Amino acid sequence: MPIYSIYHFFKEVLKNKNFLLTLKKLENFPFNSNLLACQNKGLFPDLAIRINKNSNKDIALFSGGELIELKDSKSYSIASFNSTIPTGKKEINKVITSSSSTIKKQMEANGNNIYSLPVRDVFYLIRGLTKNNTKVCLVHGSFFETLPIDKLIQNSLEQSLNERLHELDKKLPTKWKNKFLSLFTKQENFSRVRNIEKASVKLRFRIMTEIKAEGNILNSKTYPEILDNTLNFILPLHQSIEESNIFKKMNFVFTQNQLNQFKIFKIKHLLNGYFLVFQTSLSKNQSK
Repeated sequence: MPIYSIYHFFKEVLKNKNFLLTLKKLENFPFNSNLLACQNKGLFPDLAIRINKNSNKDIALFSGGELIELKDSKSYSIASFNSTIPTGKKEINKVITSSSSTIKKQMEANGNNIYSLPVRDVFYLIRGLTKNNTKVCLVHGSFFETLPIDKLIQNSLEQSLNERLHELDKKLPTKWKNKFLSLFTKQENFSRVRNIEKASVKLRFRIMTEIKAEGNILNSKTYPEILDNTLNFILPLHQSIEESNIFKKMNFVFTQNQLNQFKIFKIKHLLNGYFLVFQTSLSKNQSK
């Protein structure tokens, strides 16, 4: 019985890591379709891991179902997130919003009981290219989510509101302001197309997310441990039990000889605690 997980996905990426140095587009990487419940271009998620069906002790270690977004950049700046805010977990009913959803159809065609796993872990496969070097990271979305999304949206709107009130030399009672801001904390409030009477166009506000230096895993000054020409698997250590669970899963998926190729260490996120890194070289002539 095959087992599906982000760990197995990373193992498959590792097998074909040379493509990470040569492919012009990350989306053309030869991902193992047997692991995937869906694969898309221009939709979130770009990839989703199949859900494990059985509940024997080996499969129970892995839920599967992880969602993956690809980020490709011709620099060590992470490309902007269009219409999405990076997150560590996502409710599947916010990804599949209609019965005709392409993602839903693909997942069902691959035999997945979609709603048996209502909350999914989110990962980002990020490649940064410079003239002579490449960095690739498969990183859990909590690396970018240092504030809850609702709080991030609310605080951003509060900045805009305060700036406008300052321009107008006006004041708004704190109670009213907080009530107004509390109404607009969901991304869905912005993503819907608005049909306005007598208007000849429809309006939709889109959120674009840009990564600051504190969250840019490719930034050599912020995270010098992430070396040029390396492939990195980066997982959160926000709870004491997480480290032992990570090693249990890695030891299940990889042999000891395979594990020996990794440099294993922790990095401290400037805003979000510690993460565990499994790092290996992309260049045959580069040591760990």
